[in-house]
Amino acid sequence: MVECKTKFYPNCDGNVWLRSCEVEVTDPLDGLITGEFPSWLQGTLLRNGPGSLKVGSMRFQHLFDSSALLHRFYIHHGHVTYQCRFLQSNTYKKNHAANRIVVAEFGTAAVPDPCHTIFHRIAALFKPGESISDNAMISLYPFGDEIYAFTEGPVIHRIDPVTLDTMERKNLSESVALVNHTSHPHVTSSGDVYNVGMSVVRGRLRHVVVKFPFTEKGDMFAEAHIVASLMPRLSMNPAYMHTFGVTENYFVILEQPLSVSLVGLVKGQLTNQPLSSSLHWYPEQETHIVLLGRKSGKEERRYRTETLFFLHIINCFERDGNVVVDVCAYKDAKVIDAMYIHAIESMQSNADYAEWFRGRPKRLEMSLAAPPLTRVEPKLLADLGCETPRIHYDLHNGRAYRYFYAISSDVDAENPGSIIKVDTVTGETKSWWDKDCYPSEPIFVPSPQAKEEDEGVVLSALVSGADECEVCLLLLDARELRERARAYFRTPSPAPKCLHGWFLPQAVNERLLTL
Repeated sequence: MVECKTKFYPNCDGNVWLRSCEVEVTDPLDGLITGEFPSWLQGTLLRNGPGSLKVGSMRFQHLFDSSALLHRFYIHHGHVTYQCRFLQSNTYKKNHAANRIVVAEFGTAAVPDPCHTIFHRIAALFKPGESISDNAMISLYPFGDEIYAFTEGPVIHRIDPVTLDTMERKNLSESVALVNHTSHPHVTSSGDVYNVGMSVVRGRLRHVVVKFPFTEKGDMFAEAHIVASLMPRLSMNPAYMHTFGVTENYFVILEQPLSVSLVGLVKGQLTNQPLSSSLHWYPEQETHIVLLGRKSGKEERRYRTETLFFLHIINCFERDGNVVVDVCAYKDAKVIDAMYIHAIESMQSNADYAEWFRGRPKRLEMSLAAPPLTRVEPKLLADLGCETPRIHYDLHNGRAYRYFYAISSDVDAENPGSIIKVDTVTGETKSWWDKDCYPSEPIFVPSPQAKEEDEGVVLSALVSGADECEVCLLLLDARELRERARAYFRTPSPAPKCLHGWFLPQAVNERLLTL
């Protein structure tokens, strides 16, 4: 650990990202409740994120490499319980069987396996689902009545939402020939799921949109098919995509200047190098906004905007002949460098670290009547750093909306551990914070028979900077962002900070238990 006498960010404790869980919580822990959880709030909050940086005497080098740890907060009649378990991916099993890192990750090279010759590694290029890490530590999404853990590789894992057991491994390169996909598919009100990935179409690598149609008793994966495709702007350097957008008539793709070198990707696999070695930032390139028709499946509009990097789109929608795209935007991709473990450890002595995280929520509004490649100037939605944004998803995803919720990304703020609410119409912001508390992605849950967009509560998992074995479930009134309740838990080992998750209402829980 790097010791620093002068701290540039005295209010921010980066060590909350460096924790490694050593003991799983398989039997539910009962929470100590302050305040009151509303009687109508019944269900399960599932979370996913980095769980352990350690494998034997080795350590992962990037936050995105940490072994996936699943969390479960079960809310029932005002009581809350907590569990956590490691995702039993093939990567996790191989690493722990060897007691070292034998599968290359996003930012960590693998120890060479003497049993794997160059011919083995060449053959593995044609089986991305087996050769790329399946450490799905980013997010969780429902496919019908099943819950899956996601990363950006082609493999997803079905988990039991009650026990957190890893139930099944799905290799999407076998069903729709996906080489990779985003960590954030879109789930529609009909139950259909859409995601964007890379696939070989008629002998050429393309960005594709895949539809997984909802079916009551059938297999959503067996019925999966490509509904739209796009040739990359740079054929050998397709844009890196962590999220995409959807509106009533369009799939929204942002082709940013951070690209994946296909040559570098192949070279990295042959030499056990991390996936990040194939990423390249093109500072001279603008960002393109591409609209793919949901009916035509083809590119119908393309616009330009400033050079920017993004991980998360907030929401997209159509209004008055325009398409609106709200995004958490950065001036470059240094935020990825900021998540290397050595960068987190040395952040207090790095005067530039806050600038690496200096993202802002911005709005891009494009006229559907504009000529091709019209340049669009972003509009600032709020002068606050925002990440892991969430909205009233069920009613407003892909539709006009007003509010979003996020966590602060300003490490140099007076209260860097803040939850933020942004009014996209007025620009007004509200925030919640508590000393030495670090919240995760805030998830909005609407009240029964809610009449207003922000009528409901916000749930967030908290960790403490001072107490590494404390984890909490925070409940805020969504309208005023005022704390209404909190459930405290003592864990048997350090509690890492999580990333993304999904809330399952009690009715869904009961249906899952009957399967």
